Amino acid sequence: MTSTVQYMASEARRQGGATVGIPPRHMRFEFPADADRFCFYGGNSLASSLFAVFSAIFPPGERFFVESVRHFRDRLRDPVLDAQVSGFIGQEAFHGREHEQLNNWFRERGYDMATSDRLIRFSLGLLELLPASQQLACTALMEHFTAELAEEWLTNMEFRAGADPRMLQLWSWHALEELEHKAVAFDVHERVSQQPYAERMLAVPLVAVALLPSIFAAWGWQVVKQGELFNVEEHRRGWKVLFARGGFIKRVLNRMPPWFEMGHHPNDHDTRKLEREWRARLFGAQGELLAQFRNREAVERAAPLAKAG
Repeated sequence: MTSTVQYMASEARRQGGATVGIPPRHMRFEFPADADRFCFYGGNSLASSLFAVFSAIFPPGERFFVESVRHFRDRLRDPVLDAQVSGFIGQEAFHGREHEQLNNWFRERGYDMATSDRLIRFSLGLLELLPASQQLACTALMEHFTAELAEEWLTNMEFRAGADPRMLQLWSWHALEELEHKAVAFDVHERVSQQPYAERMLAVPLVAVALLPSIFAAWGWQVVKQGELFNVEEHRRGWKVLFARGGFIKRVLNRMPPWFEMGHHPNDHDTRKLEREWRARLFGAQGELLAQFRNREAVERAAPLAKAG
């Protein structure tokens, strides 16, 4: 059987997803060689270290997402959903690759990315012990969280103003694509599960128990390794930015409750206008990321009406 990495790479070369609004965009980012280790957010070690942990999550996390969807792909028998799955896998492949490059950048600046990687892989390994349909429900939950994170990344102007503009490039692209494919894992799960709502509800404690301890352990360890454990004033500032009223993560968590509604669907929260705005901003005629967009012509050929996405 083709490995998950090979499978993702194969789907990334296809453009079936472009026909349904989920184009795999081949991007290449360069990270600032002269940047301070805490450049990610306002020179703050606590906030910057959390996003280093988030970046560590993405390569193994996205492979878990892809494998959970892949398991059921042959059962779909729906050309539109199959094209959406293709786009989802292709986008995740490029996300994982670029975050591996970013993780190398963090590593060069003294972040212990290897420990974060081991902790996250251990947590995902626990989820891999679950039945395949329950794993897919966990993926749908994590995609829900990631979509809310993405929307916050694109709309929280106060946070964006404090973030390094060179880092914003990768995270803005990633955020846009998370919104574009936010419903794919959910739709596959709804199609194949015999108990979709029960599995969705069970996913919440399963993901929390499996992942949160590793995330907080990795985050705390990053702060310790950076020699910032007793930098109380900076921790107070970072905590306010992330978790106080109006804070970045606080706002994301405030948008999670719709997951618990019986009739919930990711597209009930309509982000199409936001997606159009950011596609134009990043990939339009004067797009901010045209220099990094390596397969623009292939995307346009696959979906002429969509142009660059």
